[in-house]
Amino acid sequence: MTSEALASKPKQDVNSLARRMAIALIAGLGIGALLLFLRENLITNGHQETWNIINNLFFQDISTEEGKNAIGLFYIIGQLFINCLQLIIVPMIFSSIALAMCEISDTKKLGRISGKTLLGFLTTSIVALIVAIICGFITYHLGFFNVSITGSGTTEVASSSNPLMVILDAVPNNIGTVMVTNGRVLSIVFLGVVVGLCINQLGDKILVLKNILHDINNIIVVFLNFVIFKFGPVAVFVLITRTFAVYGIEHLKPAFAYLGTVTIASTLCLIFSYPLFIYLNTKLNPITFMKKMGKVALLAVSAASSAAALSLNLKTTQEELGISEDVASFVLPLGMTINMNGTAIMQVVGTIFIAASSGYEVTIPNMLVIAALALLASVGTPSAPGSSMIVLFTVISGMGYTNDATLIAYALIIAINRPMDMYTTALNVIGDAATALVVSHSEKTLDVDVYNS
Repeated sequence: MTSEALASKPKQDVNSLARRMAIALIAGLGIGALLLFLRENLITNGHQETWNIINNLFFQDISTEEGKNAIGLFYIIGQLFINCLQLIIVPMIFSSIALAMCEISDTKKLGRISGKTLLGFLTTSIVALIVAIICGFITYHLGFFNVSITGSGTTEVASSSNPLMVILDAVPNNIGTVMVTNGRVLSIVFLGVVVGLCINQLGDKILVLKNILHDINNIIVVFLNFVIFKFGPVAVFVLITRTFAVYGIEHLKPAFAYLGTVTIASTLCLIFSYPLFIYLNTKLNPITFMKKMGKVALLAVSAASSAAALSLNLKTTQEELGISEDVASFVLPLGMTINMNGTAIMQVVGTIFIAASSGYEVTIPNMLVIAALALLASVGTPSAPGSSMIVLFTVISGMGYTNDATLIAYALIIAINRPMDMYTTALNVIGDAATALVVSHSEKTLDVDVYNS
């Protein structure tokens, strides 16, 4: 985003937003826990119909067949907020990256930024995968994954494809199809880079399009400020509360070992890996980074979508962390697509759980292959709620885990995965920002005064 376009809020307003979102999270957890208890109590005592009325009034997904006659107040409010954020994904990524490329007069600088970005993503991803393998290996050998999956039924299997298709998908053959969907983020990044570099090369011959991109960017900033500051806390409360109400305790009991292992692995990365990555590369206080990224993490947790948090991530990294515009505009949209540390952890642990519970032997070489597949498959996965299940099916298919018990275990993961999807999404967006910080510092474009303020 251009410096002229940054309609920055005063510092006290930013701090107020962080406080209000934290309060909304705590309130959502509290009310959600009460609703969870109410739901279980009503169902246990034979009052399923009473809960159905409450669910239809407040929480039901009205886009489904079951919700065609429901009101779903909380669902509507939460979805409107997410839709507003997703509405600007394509124009925001395209305009911000194109403008960033326009301002880079040194093509060697672009090469440096790209190389450092990919190295940062690879470093944090490898560390996350190592942590996932260690935690999964320990849990597996302690016998917590040795659960016999039995039962019957069918599950809707996510479609899978060759992970290398991401290379072809990055370069679109039709600009129209890319611009009308949020699922081709890597292609939008490519188009933004190409258009920006072409404008850069043509210089003063291209003025109208460059001005249009500036105008679009300015509109996005104003719209984003309004949505985030006015509706962000309310949306966090609604999304968290509804998650507890919809996903009852019966979804959490069967695979507590899976949930616990992913939580431990993700928390280790969050507490140790990212702070060490920042400190070793910048010598800055990582606690400052974690505090300022808190509200971005809260939004990512609430929406379970890196895409929904991208707008606030861009805003926070530039205005509060002092990361330069050209670095943030390039690194964060790219990271939203290819840097899936939390998702990779989930895939590794989930695949080990599915294999162990389905009768397959899990060895260290198996785990290394699982980690490699998870890393490849996560690249280019849409940054939307539930997209991690596509990656998971790609990994278990690639490993040859295809018996009936595997599909039942996969269905179980789908049923209970929402809390993990939320938590690991926060890991994804924080990893993107950490890499952007390191790259900006190495390019000597980081405003350290803003970072420390």
